[in-house]
Amino acid sequence: MSGESGTQIDVAIIGGGIIGICAAAFLTEAGRKVTIFDRTGICEETSSGNAAAFAFSDVLPLAHKGMVRQLPKWLADPLGPLSIPPAYLPRLLPWLIRFWRAGAPAKYEAGLAAQAGMMKLAEAEWMDLLDRSGTRSMLREDGSLELYESQAEFRASLPGWAARARFGIGFRHVEGDDLATWQPGLSPRFVKGTFVPGWKTVADPKLLGKAVWAYAQAKGARFEMARIDRVTANQDGAALTLADGTIRQARHLVVAAGAWSHLLARQLGDRIPLETERGYNTTLPKGAFDVKRQLIFSGHGFVITPLETGLRVGGAVELGGIERPPNYARSKALLQKAQKFLPGLDPAGGREWMGFRPSLPDSVPVIGRAPGVQSVVYAFGHGHLGLTQAAATGRLIRDLVLGQTPPIDLAPFSPQRF
Repeated sequence: MSGESGTQIDVAIIGGGIIGICAAAFLTEAGRKVTIFDRTGICEETSSGNAAAFAFSDVLPLAHKGMVRQLPKWLADPLGPLSIPPAYLPRLLPWLIRFWRAGAPAKYEAGLAAQAGMMKLAEAEWMDLLDRSGTRSMLREDGSLELYESQAEFRASLPGWAARARFGIGFRHVEGDDLATWQPGLSPRFVKGTFVPGWKTVADPKLLGKAVWAYAQAKGARFEMARIDRVTANQDGAALTLADGTIRQARHLVVAAGAWSHLLARQLGDRIPLETERGYNTTLPKGAFDVKRQLIFSGHGFVITPLETGLRVGGAVELGGIERPPNYARSKALLQKAQKFLPGLDPAGGREWMGFRPSLPDSVPVIGRAPGVQSVVYAFGHGHLGLTQAAATGRLIRDLVLGQTPPIDLAPFSPQRF
């Protein structure tokens, strides 16, 4: 097998999720020899079970979505939109302080502009990559419908919509009979909604990831199933120690291991404050309810997405690290809410799932070279937006590895900003 001890890999990517897959696609298109390392497979973990959205209009950093204001109410409900296991709170406190600071008005414009630029690039790069990889048929352009249970909740959303409007993001507020037109069978508890025509989803995120990988593989990308226990690097390259003790040498290393990335970065001397948002969902059979487009219940922190493979009910955030066992009471609580919001929803036959979203306090991913080590590129911390921003990140990784000028300013994404 090429890539065994003694032969040098050109570009090693740690992480077979959607970020690593897109990086492999862009690099192989540029003629580079790429090997992805992952402990479970291609698109088998967090990238397989997400809400399937290309959320290109989702430019508001989490700290500005009213989350800080909602925290006390949400935390009071152990199965609410945000939970923190009490035993984990001491470890989480430094991250929470950074998250609170990220909400400062002075940081708002910079974070918003960085995300808006990234989203514009993401949309352009995804549309091109879907065409090049023959996966355009997996795209759904039905828009999204965000729903509000009171006039007060709707009014609280208006500053966020005004911010989006400044970046040319289209939307339309709807109410009354119009709501039923956009989604028949909705509970009358919802008094207003906002339709976003530019919001897109995919037929199934796992199937899309595997299809983009097949495209990269056809261009020469390789996969090796292995857990990476240790990384070291210098200007000439990196060494990866596998769980079985063998070592792989690489000229370039891309760290795209999602919620585990900061542990690898720490081995290279970089402390990056990454935390893990554990997200839960249940995927019901396709006939559970006729959902027309992604429904967003922002006051409850979850969404319902119609997929080719079923109806996915999921979201919510549990800040609990990567070691605690899943608390599937959270996915059951979301399903119970979904039944109230869509009377007639059949809750039978669902598959429960939990995944780890890698989140940085300012909601902006780390994309850039490891400080002082030219051979290592970091690409992680996309939070809820890994699928959305994957093609843009793949393009940026390619530019960094090839030494080309990226299409956006990478200063806001610097690993050194902390």
